[in-house]
Amino acid sequence: MNPDGQLLSASGLHKRFDALVVLDQVGLTLSAGEAIGIVGPNGAGKTTLLGVLSGAHKPNAGVVRLRGADVTRLGAAERCRLGIARTHQVPRSFGGMTVFENMLVAAGQGGGFSGDDAYDRCFESLTVCGMRAIANRRAETLGLLDRKRLELARALATDPAVLLLDEIGGGLTDGEAGELVAAIQDLLRRGIAIIWIEHIVHILLQVAGRLICMDAGRVIADGKPQDVLADRAVIDAYFGEDAA
Repeated sequence: MNPDGQLLSASGLHKRFDALVVLDQVGLTLSAGEAIGIVGPNGAGKTTLLGVLSGAHKPNAGVVRLRGADVTRLGAAERCRLGIARTHQVPRSFGGMTVFENMLVAAGQGGGFSGDDAYDRCFESLTVCGMRAIANRRAETLGLLDRKRLELARALATDPAVLLLDEIGGGLTDGEAGELVAAIQDLLRRGIAIIWIEHIVHILLQVAGRLICMDAGRVIADGKPQDVLADRAVIDAYFGEDAA
């Protein structure tokens, strides 16, 4: 039961690697159907935050809750079965497998589906991501846009309630990024909640209704995109304190 009505929440997250503090008292909340964009300079802790939310990293302190339940000590596989899926900045498909075989692995191992249910999840995900026509191609033959699409489709095949996207627009042309944005907007309309890290802010703003800026492991701004981008602390983080 979730008395606060939040789908995903995190509070007091602290993560260090040896003496290096990467997350310092980070918190956020995410509602069903909401899209949050996360921005910040390199080394701000953005990808580590996704790792902590997805279960790839255990925090040194703090709590992660999904639908009100404490999932802080659960690993990535367990959280994926509960509804938290993520993509990676560098696509992690199995190059020797076909697109569809990659999807079956995701649906079975990530989502716990089998038989007809797994096939249905795969077909639906491929359709949403515009990949049915190349379902039988080997993943290693795909161009960058289709590898990004496959990364998204594999996450979708697990039937997530929360989708964590890490730099999925990186390396794409504006036209290719636009195609990917259209697929992500469709997921949002289907009620999937999204947290999206992206350096290409203009494509991020086509999806995110809320923006969080991180710097040096801390959240320095959180709110409407136009307010965050105009925040003096955000400007200083990107351009330095001497920025005009």
